[in-house]
Amino acid sequence: MQIIPVASGKGGVGKSLLSANLAIALGQAGKKVVLADLDLGASNLHLVLGQNSPKFGLGTWLTGHGDFKSIIAPTEYENVDFIAGDSEIPGLTSLKAPQRAKLIKNFKAIDADYLIIDLGAGTHQIILDLFLLSPQGIVVTSPTVTATLNGYLFIKNAVFRLMHSSFKRDSAAAKWLTKIRADSTSLQKLYIPKVMEEIAKIDPVSAQAFERNMKTFRPRLVMNMIDDPKDADRAQKIRHSCGQYLGLEIEHMGIMYRDSLEDKALSSRLPILIYKPQSVLSQAVYRIAEKVLASETLNFGDDFTPASDSGASFDVANEQASEDFELKISGIQDLLGSGALSTGELIETIKMQQYELNQVRKENNLLKSKLIKAAQQGFKV
Repeated sequence: MQIIPVASGKGGVGKSLLSANLAIALGQAGKKVVLADLDLGASNLHLVLGQNSPKFGLGTWLTGHGDFKSIIAPTEYENVDFIAGDSEIPGLTSLKAPQRAKLIKNFKAIDADYLIIDLGAGTHQIILDLFLLSPQGIVVTSPTVTATLNGYLFIKNAVFRLMHSSFKRDSAAAKWLTKIRADSTSLQKLYIPKVMEEIAKIDPVSAQAFERNMKTFRPRLVMNMIDDPKDADRAQKIRHSCGQYLGLEIEHMGIMYRDSLEDKALSSRLPILIYKPQSVLSQAVYRIAEKVLASETLNFGDDFTPASDSGASFDVANEQASEDFELKISGIQDLLGSGALSTGELIETIKMQQYELNQVRKENNLLKSKLIKAAQQGFKV
């Protein structure tokens, strides 16, 4: 079975649109497909499919009701089954470690030719870990500045997560990486080829393990919402940045032009492939499906398991917010160097990232003060 996680650095770029219609296209080609909605807490993939709101989904199963097979429901589309999410339970990032392990185990045991997983937007560790269930995940982005940056950053974060998963916890390589990532100045200059040169010197075994996984890792890129043919150049620039700064070869699966018929299809409760199979958008999906069908199924080695970290304290959350900011700055530098961002876009993007960092810190401090106050009241009682 080929697992295809579909991700994006930010929402609103057409991730669910591609997931649903790609599943239908592969089903029409005679392949058995299971489509899973993992955007928990904001599940709406059933609307893109034109399905009614499901009674049972992943949330039902994760909370101990029913078995996994009972939530794999047939659809009206040939060879396509659907696992609904659940908007009534907290998001994917709130799942506990045993729930995550249980979810991954059952996904791997599904009997199908393709499992398409529609992930939530963002770069939380659990989303990255699910993306790394397969070396062949798809990242969907668009030509806007923020989408381009966040698409590249998702891939960069996935590479760091792959590195983290490749190193044993107490290895010299893991300790070195932790030390480097704590230094924001070094973090901004953390280009994977240079990192591996250093790690090969201090921990050859860990370096070889990561290099094996990197040779297998082949994420795929789709550029959606194209208005002008020139916008498609950004995909090639992202690809160039991945090769130069991450030492990673990614496959450009193609572009999808913005199509007003998509809105009409949604209002008609039909996927675009069913509503208008000859439309520009449908033909783009079919071309992507052809590339998926022609691709060899890749898997990481049996000894590879995506890392799963425990919950973080408030102090660690602050550190992670700062680290995310530094990684975004480094991503801006990478894209600026490849020409994917202009100087004017760079200035506006930095301002936006600074604002986002300040908001995260404020929210974190507010939650911390509420918990301290609640604890103090508890002691008085």
